[in-house]
Amino acid sequence: MKITDLLKKDTMLLDMNASSKSQSLDQLADKLHNAGRLNDRDEFRQAIQTREEQSTTGVGDGIAIPHAKSAAVKEPAIAFGRSKEGIDYESLDNQPAHLFFMIAATDGADNTHLETLSRLSSFLMDTEFRKQLENATSEEEVMEIINAKEAEEDGEEETPEESDQLILAVTACPTGIAHTYMAADKLKDTAKQRNIPIKVQTNGSSGVKNKLTADDISRADAIIVAADTKVDMSGFDGKHVIEVPVAKAIHEPDKLLDRALDQDAPVYHADGKKDAAEDSKGRSGIYKHLMNGVSNMLPFVVGGGILIAFSFFFGINAANPDSDQYNPFAEMLSTIGGNAFFFLVPVLAGFIASSIADRPGFAPGMVGGYIAVSSGASDGGSGFLGGLIAGFLAGYLTLGVKKALESLPAWLDGLKTVLFYPVLAIFGTGIIMLVINPPLTSVYTGLLSWLEGLSGANVAILGIIIGGMMAVDMGGPVNKAAYTFGLATLDAGNYSIIAAAMAGGMVPPLSLALASTIFKNKFTKEEREAGKTAYALGACFITEGAIPFAAADPARVIPSVITGSALAGALTMLFGIGLTAPHGGIFVIGLVEGGFTGALLYIVAIVVGSIISAIMLGFLKKDLTKA
Repeated sequence: MKITDLLKKDTMLLDMNASSKSQSLDQLADKLHNAGRLNDRDEFRQAIQTREEQSTTGVGDGIAIPHAKSAAVKEPAIAFGRSKEGIDYESLDNQPAHLFFMIAATDGADNTHLETLSRLSSFLMDTEFRKQLENATSEEEVMEIINAKEAEEDGEEETPEESDQLILAVTACPTGIAHTYMAADKLKDTAKQRNIPIKVQTNGSSGVKNKLTADDISRADAIIVAADTKVDMSGFDGKHVIEVPVAKAIHEPDKLLDRALDQDAPVYHADGKKDAAEDSKGRSGIYKHLMNGVSNMLPFVVGGGILIAFSFFFGINAANPDSDQYNPFAEMLSTIGGNAFFFLVPVLAGFIASSIADRPGFAPGMVGGYIAVSSGASDGGSGFLGGLIAGFLAGYLTLGVKKALESLPAWLDGLKTVLFYPVLAIFGTGIIMLVINPPLTSVYTGLLSWLEGLSGANVAILGIIIGGMMAVDMGGPVNKAAYTFGLATLDAGNYSIIAAAMAGGMVPPLSLALASTIFKNKFTKEEREAGKTAYALGACFITEGAIPFAAADPARVIPSVITGSALAGALTMLFGIGLTAPHGGIFVIGLVEGGFTGALLYIVAIVVGSIISAIMLGFLKKDLTKA
């Protein structure tokens, strides 16, 4: 099947007038719907949005390939859109998108359709092909350009002949339509330019193509796994394996090939053992394990915390049946939220442990986390501190158990996972946590007492540190450390730290939105458009909205936003602001302690911090008209 069997003139939009990512997706979905290719326009649009929330389909180089498989699609189709001015699409290279291909696949799309759709993704890696599409003057010319390109299509690749080097790769994305094949082509093209023998396996919607054989793997110097979904790596035992998101292969193929040639990667062990080099590389060590716990814990924290906070709208004691303020619905909110909130430490510990020791570590981690909050419950247990220790303890203890049982006869392998690992690891974790939890509880409660006793200059300094940390890397390790500390104190009933963290996290995008509005001559057109979006992102406590600005001009942007965020954090602490919700930005301002006055002071702290950062940006950034 040819691409032009799916892309027709009635699904082309050569002069898009959208000014935002959302509008561009709406226009392309409307085009497919009006052409009769969809059963349900809104359902398909939601499927597209769900895919975008996994990771942006703005792949860079001016290209966006939104795609989805859905029952809302009547027949597989492609919509092509083009914007001369470019649209801020949150692309991986932070550049505006000019060419848009919206791929609509049916739930039951056969291999022929899927291969055709994925072939288009491969073609877009060709710079000359993209230029031809950008300069096409009619729908007919677009069809001719695509048909000519298809005529050059090659067959399936073969394993390179015997040589001193061989790099293997596997690419895979959640839908298996676009990024999978773009990443594969980028790796192959770059390797060809550098005369590096390579074979790439694609795990797409139509199945595995160019499957790596046992002989391929035995010859390989290293294997690149560029995937955003699970890949079977059981056959890679003993090989240097580089694991990265699929986008890395599209935008950093040279770096990945260099790492593969240098064997700059841990040795993979199919039995789950870790190579000694693994914990020293990037995010594969303690930070990775901690973030696995935090990311899986956040739904419990946010959902439970906000439900508890909502119950306070009915009165601070509305959930207490013995109070005059008692409200049955408030009690229900508090009960549901409290139960969700209770799980946050066990879930934190369980997912830290499973990150370290895979699935066998989860149960011991959960048990250790439960002991942390239930043993010595009259004092609240050892809380977050105990949960962190329980997670790492359970994970590494489980690895020790697995190591100790390696020498058991092969016929007992089936019992290891279901009997030996859980019994021994849970027992060991439980015994140790029961012994160490009482002193940990004392340390934890002592820390909280110290925080509650801070006042004046001391509390302002704490606010400066927490607020400033939220702006250092805007979603990275430093930001997450400050936010996690705020969650820990929120869990213990101290509401001031999370208030400072949220204020500090709202300032970066708000200040850049403000600066791009006031100092227009210091920002590009694309940045000014992004600034409009940053107002909403900042108001919703999405600090990452400032990242495109920081990436483009880190020397001026980062110091400016750190200053404003630190000031906002200090002011919230000085004002004695407490916030009972862990997330939500402007939508939870009403949950600030102190009623209207408290909420007003909180807004003042955020606005003052944003204004200071915006003024600094106005002074520090260069005037583009004079550059």
